[in-house]
Amino acid sequence: MAVKKSEIYSSLWASCDALRGGMDASLYKDYVLVLLFVKYVSDKYAGDPNGLIEVPKGGSFADMVALKGNKDIGEQINMIIAKLAEANDLKGVIDVADFNDPDKLGSGKEMVDRLSSLVGIFNRPELDFRKNRTEGDDILGDAYEYLMRHFATESGKSKGQFYTPAEVSRIMAKAIGMGSARSAAQTIYDPTCGSGSLLLKAHDEAPFDLTIYGQEKDVATRALAKMNMVLHDCPTAEIWRDNTLSAPHFVNNDGTLKTFDFVVANPPFSDKAWGTGLDPAEDRFKRFEDGVPPAKNGDFAYLLHVVASLKSTGKGAIIMPHGVLFRGNAEAGIREKIIRKGIIKGIIGLPANLFYGTGIPACIVVLDKENAHARTGIFMIDASKGFVKDGNKNRLRAQDIHKIVDTFTKQLIIDRYSRMVPLAEIEKNDFNLNIPRYIDSSEPDDLQDIEAHLKGGIPLRDIDALANYWAVLPSVRGELFGASDRPGYASPKVEAASVKSAILNHAEFAAFSARVDGAFAGWRVAHLERLKSIKVGDHPKTLIAEIAEDLLIRFSDIPLIDKYDIYQHLMTYWSEIMQDDVYILAQEGWVTGRQIRELVKNDEGKFTETPDITLGRSKLKAELITPALIVARFFAKEQEALESLEAKTEEIARAIEEMDGEHGGEDGLLFEAKTEKGKLTAKSVKDRLKEIKGYKAEDEERAVLNTCLKLIEQEKEAADAAKQARIALETMVVKYYAKLTEAEIKLLLVEDKWLAVLQVNVASELDRMSQVLTGRVKLLTERYAVPLPELETEVEALSTKVNAHLKRMGFARK
Repeated sequence: MAVKKSEIYSSLWASCDALRGGMDASLYKDYVLVLLFVKYVSDKYAGDPNGLIEVPKGGSFADMVALKGNKDIGEQINMIIAKLAEANDLKGVIDVADFNDPDKLGSGKEMVDRLSSLVGIFNRPELDFRKNRTEGDDILGDAYEYLMRHFATESGKSKGQFYTPAEVSRIMAKAIGMGSARSAAQTIYDPTCGSGSLLLKAHDEAPFDLTIYGQEKDVATRALAKMNMVLHDCPTAEIWRDNTLSAPHFVNNDGTLKTFDFVVANPPFSDKAWGTGLDPAEDRFKRFEDGVPPAKNGDFAYLLHVVASLKSTGKGAIIMPHGVLFRGNAEAGIREKIIRKGIIKGIIGLPANLFYGTGIPACIVVLDKENAHARTGIFMIDASKGFVKDGNKNRLRAQDIHKIVDTFTKQLIIDRYSRMVPLAEIEKNDFNLNIPRYIDSSEPDDLQDIEAHLKGGIPLRDIDALANYWAVLPSVRGELFGASDRPGYASPKVEAASVKSAILNHAEFAAFSARVDGAFAGWRVAHLERLKSIKVGDHPKTLIAEIAEDLLIRFSDIPLIDKYDIYQHLMTYWSEIMQDDVYILAQEGWVTGRQIRELVKNDEGKFTETPDITLGRSKLKAELITPALIVARFFAKEQEALESLEAKTEEIARAIEEMDGEHGGEDGLLFEAKTEKGKLTAKSVKDRLKEIKGYKAEDEERAVLNTCLKLIEQEKEAADAAKQARIALETMVVKYYAKLTEAEIKLLLVEDKWLAVLQVNVASELDRMSQVLTGRVKLLTERYAVPLPELETEVEALSTKVNAHLKRMGFARK
């Protein structure tokens, strides 16, 4: 069976369930990730004399599997890991978790059962990494990232700082131009590397295999980083354990600080103990010549270390709390000196609650020493509003990342989002870099027009504010608004209830709709054969990058439709559905489209997947192509006949309900025919007919009962026919899977499944655009529909009528 990414992830998270409850997430992550490491290197390198990792005899995952149920399983697992660590110089890396610790894993049978279950999970077919033929797509690395993200979420604020969200890491990598790296001789460094996720994301963005350097002071976190490097095929990365500020490890032979081509960092925010073991005034690396940061706040200490670690042409990015942009005293002096040197290239303000160690908003400070002396401004982006809620955290979407990167790398000026701020303007603001000083990202107020409320008419100011719509639909404006007897105002020509139809039925809107459809159709034609040509060994990540980028480009010139929203539809569908499909094709080929398998229950006697078809006792699951796609394409007539039978059944059922509603009450003619549960059944109705047989006085009841019985029998007959038709249809469909040709599989999967869904999604953006315009026009039309004097006259007339009624009733007001 082909391996889906989603199944890998769910199995890995199930391994956490085997430990959850016994210990904190910040601890059980060490056990799970070590087992993941052992499983991966065993699958990939066992028996390979040229492998990057040596898997010694008695040091493999297979040896762990053989221990399931053994009384000394914990002790033996420790010994297996020790052998693997010793053979690969990984002592202190993969042997940090004690698998024989009764305080964490339980004692006796509890430990045996827990560890046996844990090993069993990693022995599942979907975690057989020997099947991974898409090496360039790094399935295992993505799985590791998945676990790290979840561990960070569960570890809480105090222990979640070991992981930088992948989305932020990608922005940092692109902002410093990792994609423009010139050779493998260049270097990348992270002075507070945590689990190494930020380092790896930056490294992966480069076209060459850059040399990786990292330093991390926490023992367990440094071990995570080392394992992370191996799992991402970067085993030569040098990850050192020590305090970067007090004991930087990477030093030149002459005692100076080693410098790098690229530096990325996500240091602990506002570190109160940054100066431990360090006398900044006597720093031999001269990192604090521009000033000494406050003793209880280390943000600038880390920033100054990054600056000192950059080559003369080096580029860097560091995540900082917003306080570094505006705090005074010593930090103000340091900030001014760095700005005057021109080292800060840009600042990207991020949404709040992105990071696992804190909920406060942060920013990315982009540094660039190359041509710093000639820099005349700092490019700023306020991206604080582009995100989606994800559980208790916020998360950047693919569209948010792309927009930030496009804006920064192309230096795009976007109203209320980004601008180049001249150094002269910054100097006038006393070198305060607080983003709201320079970018007002707030939405303009929807101002009420007092004169319009008093005299009627719609302010031209509000209509002109929709100029981007009128640029595309100029005649629609004339269709909706006419001249007024007062300058600066217009009269509505269409009632509020008719605004939507006036817009949607206009020829200009039809032309614009055709333009949107044409953009998608062009993209579809351009990539149809590429999608149908996916073959074993292809790299899914390369595919999605190519087709997504082209979709973005094709919608770049379409006004009123946000190209990033269109892009997001594709990326969302990719992550939820299409990614799994493409990975299966890249591993097993198109033949997988014929697969429909019988589901089996897990150890708990439950099905872990929802079946597509149930035939008798068999619950079946299609691998790539759902039965609905086959039915729609090849069995439309049979489906229509089935739906007709089901509709007939529902129609009869409604007739029975109506009879019950009319005659089923306590005094009704059907009441005595009901079961104890208040139901009308064929048996209960027949029983009642027997009871009243021969009683002429009950003729009316007898007639109603006979009608009801007939309906019940008709319903059963129709339901039976529908059931048999469904079984026949599903049987034909199941048999058809084996008959599917490769051309049919490609038609069903690419055109009927992927592209059909995407086309609907694109159409939804057109609908959304029309709804925004319609909603605004309707609001303006209704807001100023009746001037205040008319309202007062109407109120006065109604008040007079009310007083007259009260007077006639003897309650006249005085």
